[in-house]
Amino acid sequence: MEGAAAIIRHRTVEANGISIHVAEAGGEGAPAVLFLHGFPELWYSWRHQMEHLAARGFRCLAPDLRGYGGTTAPPDIESYTAFHIVGDLVALLDALGLAKVFVVGHDWGAIIAWYLCLFRPERVTALVNTSVAFMRHVFIRAGAGAVKTTDYFHKAYGPTYYICRFQEPGVAEKEFAPAHARHIMRKILCNRFTADGAGKPESEESPLPTWITEADVDYFAAAFEKTGFTGGINYYRNMDRNWELAAPWADAKVQVPTKFIVGDGDLTYHYARIQDYLHKGGFKVDVPLLEDVVVIPGAGHFIQQEKAEEVSNLIYSFLASGSNFK
Repeated sequence: MEGAAAIIRHRTVEANGISIHVAEAGGEGAPAVLFLHGFPELWYSWRHQMEHLAARGFRCLAPDLRGYGGTTAPPDIESYTAFHIVGDLVALLDALGLAKVFVVGHDWGAIIAWYLCLFRPERVTALVNTSVAFMRHVFIRAGAGAVKTTDYFHKAYGPTYYICRFQEPGVAEKEFAPAHARHIMRKILCNRFTADGAGKPESEESPLPTWITEADVDYFAAAFEKTGFTGGINYYRNMDRNWELAAPWADAKVQVPTKFIVGDGDLTYHYARIQDYLHKGGFKVDVPLLEDVVVIPGAGHFIQQEKAEEVSNLIYSFLASGSNFK
């Protein structure tokens, strides 16, 4: 961790009407990689990959996304649509003078990356996405039988599913109390998060897994104690809005070279019919330049931290092999 911290620089960039905190590693003239984190995370989730790629000749940029960490968190829910977040990223690239970048996403960062590749593919050289596959019916209103995103999750998993619970303002905030941010982050990162346990302090905590340290938990906790979790939760409250806004792309395909990485223990790898979609041709239809789907045994949701070296090597080998990237 000391090595990663030593090479990472921090700056604040004014872009798209907000202040964006960006962590950066590597030389400014090198090929740029934009890392997009998920919920409830920060740029810090990519610390291992940033160190790895910066040491191999890449410029690594990892912003705190809108609503997170050191980046502006607008108060209104409607300010967290996919248009806003993609707008932030495009404006950030413009501010940094970058016409085109490699993109690496995880969780909500992966969703935003899919939208970025649909809306502004000319800004993306190639994509490595993790955990969340391209799910057209969830992300985009398409076809006569289209089902609103929250209705889909309600029908599939019931009203207590976290995406459904997150919709009503104030409800999730009671579960995710900033005062208990350390406890919440510890449970989530240890994959022991439960709906009725979040936001409630416990007298005893289980040992951390080997891939994360108390100092890592402290870093996340300090940020969320300061900001709260509402900014990140507001992404979920815009899922139906995103679904509507993306309707003009109902038939669009993701036309950038892509690698997809997922853990075999990740909840997202066990969505209904998702494995058939990933492995039997459907994914390749929607993402024609898909080069590979990698399933990592024994990995859960926070794959870039749990299997840091393996994921870093997979990202590097893909980005470094890009003789066909334009």
